[in-house]
Amino acid sequence: MSSIQVMDEVLANKIAAGEVVERCFNVVKELVENSIDADSHTIKVSLVDSGVKEVVVEDDGIGMSREDATLAFSRHATSKLKNLNDLFHIASLGFRGEALPSIASVSIVTLKTSRDGVGTEVHINGGHIESVTSCDLQQGTTIKVQDLFYNTPVRLKYLKNLYTELALIIEYMNKMALSYPYVKFVLTNNGKELLNTAGDGNLLKVIYAVYGIDVAKKMIEVNGENDDYVISGYISYPEIAKTSRNVMTTLVNGRVIRNQELNRTILDSYHTYIPKEKYPIVVLNIDVDPILIDINIHPQKMDIKFSKMDELKELVTKMIEEQLKKLLLIPHANVRDLETIYEVEDSMPLEQPKSIFEEEAPKRERKVEEVTFDFEQEKEEVPVEEAEEEYRIKEMFPVGIVHKTYIIAENSDGMYIIDQHAAAERINYEKCLKELTKERIETVPLLVPLKLEYPKDEFLKIKEHYDVLEKIGIFLEEFGDHTFVVRRHPIWFYEGREKECLEKILGIVLEKGEFDQERFVYKTAATMACRMSIKANDYISSEEMKFLLDTLRKCENPFTCPHGRPTIITYSNYDLERLFKRAMN
Repeated sequence: MSSIQVMDEVLANKIAAGEVVERCFNVVKELVENSIDADSHTIKVSLVDSGVKEVVVEDDGIGMSREDATLAFSRHATSKLKNLNDLFHIASLGFRGEALPSIASVSIVTLKTSRDGVGTEVHINGGHIESVTSCDLQQGTTIKVQDLFYNTPVRLKYLKNLYTELALIIEYMNKMALSYPYVKFVLTNNGKELLNTAGDGNLLKVIYAVYGIDVAKKMIEVNGENDDYVISGYISYPEIAKTSRNVMTTLVNGRVIRNQELNRTILDSYHTYIPKEKYPIVVLNIDVDPILIDINIHPQKMDIKFSKMDELKELVTKMIEEQLKKLLLIPHANVRDLETIYEVEDSMPLEQPKSIFEEEAPKRERKVEEVTFDFEQEKEEVPVEEAEEEYRIKEMFPVGIVHKTYIIAENSDGMYIIDQHAAAERINYEKCLKELTKERIETVPLLVPLKLEYPKDEFLKIKEHYDVLEKIGIFLEEFGDHTFVVRRHPIWFYEGREKECLEKILGIVLEKGEFDQERFVYKTAATMACRMSIKANDYISSEEMKFLLDTLRKCENPFTCPHGRPTIITYSNYDLERLFKRAMN
């Protein structure tokens, strides 16, 4: 007797379920995608205990005949692929034919559907069809999945808590609502409504339903296209960036996808606009010929590969950067009604807390000559008269300073609060970046050469990037097995801290991860700008404040420091009038 046997279909489906159906979220995903492929206009998802006890997906799609209703639970049965050629032109969300039999093998399933005047109800228990009967002629299809993993207790044991399972399902349903704004999505758990979209095709309305009105008001519509790709959607103002990368929704032909390279391109487009570890809210749909993409990589069909990735990255970068450059990105300070302020309890202590600057740094007065932002040098480089329309910010007039850190300024539009360190850092960053990207870098000789010692592994890694370092004006000479000698340095180095600057730059080269020359240049500019700039508690005069503000508004991006922190926030005249009850509406 042969030792190799054809596997029983129920057993094969249970094994497939290990890949396709890992948790409740997968059940919802597969059933909702089937509903979308069935041309549904309304999809309702009802959960009991986050889907562990019951998942019901109801749609108003085209439905199924009796023959299709039973055949759909056979392995690799699908209506979406007819031949090999179809695999390279996939336009549907599902196509493998594994989802329904996998789900049915680890749960109790009831399907009700109708088509051509025939209603069909199918009951399946653990992968075995128990009955096929007639039912009412409802529009579309309803699938009820009960007691998920009841016959695979190990999988049930390792499900996360109900809140985690529900969070995954909500995230997925939000993504699908953003993908298909012309479909009405309703999600409930234990009778409580969690999502309800209009389904009228207005993407901004869906963003409002998912993220709320504050986010919807801060979204920018974007569009772009080239010979291969057409992109449309919304991106957020940098000020509402979130801490989770899940707020970045990328779609290809309506399918929610994951592609780290594409996400990195979007983040790089926000470079210096948002802080590290923050992510913009983005909803971008990419329309492309199916032959240029490959989605047949993983059973969940979320990973995707592009055949013309460089062209796509260039289009995304250009589209986002051009839109951000058009915007006035000064965040408005939150203005509360005075009634809210008066609600503070009378028992609050009268003593005011110390300033964080008092706790972190001792009080001191510094002479103007010690300030690290070189005003006199900058004055020579910046033209005095420029056309007003070239600047993204109106002229601001300083009226004072708070905690020797925050400059208070005004103009006809309202009041501004400027972080002097962030502002100087932005100015110095753009100055350093300009120097670093010059074709010919000016250097100055050192009277006494600098010696830099490194362990052997770091020494060799630095040697690998001689060419990159020389492009920015750093020339290293080997002096033994572990030591470099530097005899000259770029002209823009901070005087008196040449060794510190060199060590910082070489430290960037030694950082873990794949070395990227463009990011290295940007990070070097940001690091040097931070070292060169005035800090909190550094004293500057009124004249220097004015020069700092005038120079800031001439920057390409005057709204954030190179690390993404805001340089300016504003109170409009209307905000001030509301605070003092001069405006009551």
